[in-house]
Formats: sequence, C-alpha cells, structure tokens
Amino acid sequence: MVEILAYAFGIMYTPGPVNLLSLNRGLNGQYRFNFCAGVGCAMLLLFVLFGYSGAMLVSDQYRILLSAAGCLYIFYLGYKITVANVTVSKRPQTDETLTFRSGFLMQLLNPKAPVAILPITTVQFPAVGINGSMVMIWSVVLATLAFGAPSVYMLMGKHLSQFISRPQYFRLLNAVMALLLFYVAADIGWNHVVLRIQSV
Repeated sequence: MVEILAYAFGIMYTPGPVNLLSLNRGLNGQYRFNFCAGVGCAMLLLFVLFGYSGAMLVSDQYRILLSAAGCLYIFYLGYKITVANVTVSKRPQTDETLTFRSGFLMQLLNPKAPVAILPITTVQFPAVGINGSMVMIWSVVLATLAFGAPSVYMLMGKHLSQFISRPQYFRLLNAVMALLLFYVAADIGWNHVVLRIQSV
C-alpha cells in the first residue's frame, strides 16, 4: 500500500498544467483553494469510476477526444495568463477563471489524469486486494492527495511573490508560465492526439 501512495505522490506533485497554473496564481496573490477542491473532486470521480470499472471506460477513441479537449483547454488557460493584467498589490486579486468549476473541468480534461489513475486502479488495487468499499476509501485518500498538489504549488507561489515587487517581474513570470502551459498543450496534442490518430 505504500507503493500506491508513493506512485500517487510522485505523479501528482510533479509539474503539470494544474500545478503550473496554481503556482502562477499564487505568484499573483490569488489564493483560490476552491480551484484545488475542484481538482480533488475530479480526481475522486475518476478514481471511483476507474476503480469500479477498470479500463472498460477508456477506449482509444475516448482517450483521443479527452486529449484533444484537454489540449485546447490548457492552451486557453495559457492564453488567459498571457493577457492577464499584472498589478503588484498587498491585497489578493480576484480571478473569475480560478473557480471550483474550472479546477474540476481542467482535471477532468487533463489526459494525464487517466494515465496516472489507471495503473493504480487496474494494477495496484487488485495486487493488494483493494475492492468493494475499500475502493471508495482509497479513492477519497488519493483525491485528498490530489487536492494537496495544487495547494502546495499555490502556497509556493505566494512565498515566492514576497521577493518580487516590480510588475515587470510578474509579467515575465506570467510569460514563462504561459509558455510552459503552451508546451504542455502542444505535447499532449502531439503525443496523445496526432500520434494516436496516426496509429489507428
């Protein structure tokens, strides 16, 4: 069971679109943990679905559509960061895009989520005898870990922002974060959409 937690921690806490966006918002003084709750709830839903159905729900066609939608959504978020107004203020800014719903949708449309979840639910769960009601209990535990990942990145951004006082530095950081999100979107689009379509 330690192996399940170690794998989940490693896959959830490495930089990805959700964590990068959270870091960016922390840097800009936006501490919206309802976004992180949306991420956690999406992961809970996916863990429960895949935990009880295995890989039956994830056909190749479904993966291509999910990947394409995720690629477009991540690109859209990168664009929103690029055009965001930057102000240096002691008071947290508000951002209507950083909501529970956006966190939930972003994680549902993140093609890396099923890639992270399927080895746990189809290999690791059966290997240690997790079934029945234990699937739900473990899904809650792992979804809590998923909530923690963007929260940690947001708090890291908050502490880093204390060392930055000029708007141009925030603009530079926003540009870097946007470029990273564009890279993630392009990587997903190429590896999970274009190459999959070519192999079908």
